[in-house]
Amino acid sequence: MTHVSLPPELLLYCVPGSNDSCIAVRKGLWTDFALYLVFVSGMLVTILGNSLVIVSICHFKQLHSPTNVFILSLALVDLLVGVIVMPFSATRTVTGCWFYGDTFCHLHVSFEWFLTTLSIFHLICIAVDRHQAICNPLHYSRKITVSVAVMMVCACWSLAAVYAYGVLYSKANEAGLEDLMASIMCLGGCFVYSNPLWAMLSSALCFFFPCTVMVCLYTKIFIVAKTHVRKIGDKNQSSNDRGRGGVIKQSECKAAKTLSVVLGVFIFCWMPLFMQAIIDPVTGFRIPVLLLEVLVWLGYFNSACNPIIYALFYPSFKKCFHCIITLKIFSPNSSTMNLSLK
Repeated sequence: MTHVSLPPELLLYCVPGSNDSCIAVRKGLWTDFALYLVFVSGMLVTILGNSLVIVSICHFKQLHSPTNVFILSLALVDLLVGVIVMPFSATRTVTGCWFYGDTFCHLHVSFEWFLTTLSIFHLICIAVDRHQAICNPLHYSRKITVSVAVMMVCACWSLAAVYAYGVLYSKANEAGLEDLMASIMCLGGCFVYSNPLWAMLSSALCFFFPCTVMVCLYTKIFIVAKTHVRKIGDKNQSSNDRGRGGVIKQSECKAAKTLSVVLGVFIFCWMPLFMQAIIDPVTGFRIPVLLLEVLVWLGYFNSACNPIIYALFYPSFKKCFHCIITLKIFSPNSSTMNLSLK
């Protein structure tokens, strides 16, 4: 049971009448209302935004490309975060209690791990796709096809599921923490802890190492792209050669720049939580619950950012979103419309 030195009128028990109940601190009506407003707004942006991305890629034939297969699957991951993860986490954050039982607690946490790992795997695939498109343009269309992209996506989902659910239900992350967990566990809480060794290994292998590799790939992509643009500027080629080659390379570079922004936002949103995952076990799990909740929701809100990035940086997606919102998607031949914007 957790002991809190606060006046009785400020204490709220998750399981009234139980000596083993977790204790939640009353935040006040207006604070609770403000938190729910923020969380519901985040959920709506996440669900509606990623739904627009999914509908756009599925409906408009011009968006049927290997890169957009990865973006489609990543949007589905973000949509699941908004539909399945956020609502239950919102009640936990506001009330300080978990009302859904231990079984669903483990399922909820494993789903968080699954979707986070899956997002990282998708970003790796996107970085590899952009690397091939920019650095090996002559072989890109042969190596990275829609079929290959679909197989890569299937592999991502399978590997992420094996990792997340295998680790959590095998309890490998809790080895050596049995006495600590017995002393701090209470009814109405949802606690999952990792020992220091597992926390460092999982954070390094599933976040820091992949992110480092992706940053290196994008760095190489932009160096190659910059070199290519300079060579085009130096050569006095014919207008046809310059036009066709320049346009193709310019579009690929623009896509790489946009997707590097997606990676940068992902790192910004999730790195603090993964740093906490390493620091907390080493310090005896002393990080305040409030700070932990802030870091968790910062990661969740990353799922709402990607559709906004696509709308700001992808003219084709911007036009698709407009067509869907204005219901022009139901007009004849809308799936084959020209999505280029001047």
